[in-house]
Amino acid sequence: MTANRTIRVASAPVNFGIYRSNTTLGPEELLASMTDHGYDGTDSGPIGYLGAGPGLGDRLARHGLALAGGWVDLRYGDADRFDEDLEKLRHALKWFNSAPVDDPWFAPRPTLACPSNPERFAHPGTPVRPGVPDAKWPAFAARVQRAADACRAAGLEPAFHQHLGTDVETYEEVERLLELTDVGICLDTGHLMLAGGDPFQALQAWAGRITQVHVKDARHDLHEQARADEADLTELVRRGGFCALGEGDLDVPAFAHALKDAGYTGWVVIEQDAPATGQDLDTILADQRANRELLRKAGL
Repeated sequence: MTANRTIRVASAPVNFGIYRSNTTLGPEELLASMTDHGYDGTDSGPIGYLGAGPGLGDRLARHGLALAGGWVDLRYGDADRFDEDLEKLRHALKWFNSAPVDDPWFAPRPTLACPSNPERFAHPGTPVRPGVPDAKWPAFAARVQRAADACRAAGLEPAFHQHLGTDVETYEEVERLLELTDVGICLDTGHLMLAGGDPFQALQAWAGRITQVHVKDARHDLHEQARADEADLTELVRRGGFCALGEGDLDVPAFAHALKDAGYTGWVVIEQDAPATGQDLDTILADQRANRELLRKAGL
């Protein structure tokens, strides 16, 4: 792991199909490949996947990697179930805090997110299906604030993740959340693009509130065809809607330069959602090596 850098680059288990398939790659092999490809850290994948307690720290240390953060979704729109989800978050925060940290600025970022919105998951992205009703936004945002406060009480700074197929997927919805809370944002380039947003505009507008960045490429042509076929988000991923860096519509080198010009410091997580079928392990590993090399050539 490289010390004293303003930006560190992480990979993520989702790139290897951890969420979507029974991958043959276990945690040890997965982390070893990240080290071999030149990453500084990793996203968590499912909480506990990489180990727990001292075992987590020992495993990361063996591979010279740090923990960049990880996904925790809460039902912000459900007053009756939100408190139950807060307990899940507090459990995850204890897990994050079991990872060793050499610089507090690079402590894991709990990635706060929404669970799937069934209507949006079935029809992801533009044109956007209804999300949070306008009258319910204040209560929704208040629960997001409570989750952010819980993270800070545990000594960790959160990053809220806008995401296709959820209640917060568009640029305008992130703007509303920023207005009603003080939570930081995880800027995910691919999800924002396919929700009709511009990552470069978002980087400028949200510069003071971005607490993590997910660099993800995406293809508008595959998204448009999936929409025409009434395909859901899972099918969009299967078709390669989120592709290897440099194979989609994101100008990756330009975004990397814009990120540095904006003065961003912290974790950059490279994400390329692996589909449940259709990719062999050699292809996945080659993509992750190429993804890292592309960002390295761009100065990250």
